[in-house]
Amino acid sequence: MTEDPAPQGALCLQTIAMPADTNANGDIFGGWIMAQMDLGASVLARGRARGRVATVAVDKMAFHRPVSVGDVVSIHCEMRSEGRTSMTLEVEVWALRQPSGARFKVTEAKFVFVAVDDQGTKRALPAR
Repeated sequence: MTEDPAPQGALCLQTIAMPADTNANGDIFGGWIMAQMDLGASVLARGRARGRVATVAVDKMAFHRPVSVGDVVSIHCEMRSEGRTSMTLEVEVWALRQPSGARFKVTEAKFVFVAVDDQGTKRALPAR
């Protein structure tokens, strides 16, 4: 297995894929990967919003390779654009396979978040 180019964006979350997260084929369940992406992206979005955010859309998700039990899964995020209340982030998932040390991109997608107040109502992003 050849290595892909380097990840784009900041490392926002890292975890280890565990047996409880597998699908019927023995690979890591895509829904688990998507949940990790949402968690990782929310780290960056919450920091920019300086508070609560809500995921409102996921776009162009493409799975490239399966994740195996024991892989170190890294979520990399980059802010792509901002509106008055919303943020669009590019999210990449990378896996580090042990013991070979192979590193490769697993999936990628665009996540859209909105800043929300304590009642869940949209609010403006704070000035930079």
